[in-house]
Amino acid sequence: MPRPKDAFDGVYPCEFYTPEELLEPEQMYTIQEIARLLQGLDPDADVDEGTEAVLVDWAVPWVMINADDLVIGEPPTDDDPGYYGLRTD
Repeated sequence: MPRPKDAFDGVYPCEFYTPEELLEPEQMYTIQEIARLLQGLDPDADVDEGTEAVLVDWAVPWVMINADDLVIGEPPTDDDPGYYGLRTD
């Protein structure tokens, strides 16, 4: 159910990190690590499975929207996740 804006103590701009603000240029990250970074967490922070699922739901569209600024690395094996990094060329 919608709520009036004045029902909140404060409202803030909906701003997301740019890839340059979020990722280290010489590092590659899994989608789970990017998800944590987007929330201000350490990339290897311990989060429960339910929280991680929600964080990844936010991270996937961020990766898609910022695809022009990212590179993709082949997973080391078929069982490993893909890795994303900052495009530096």
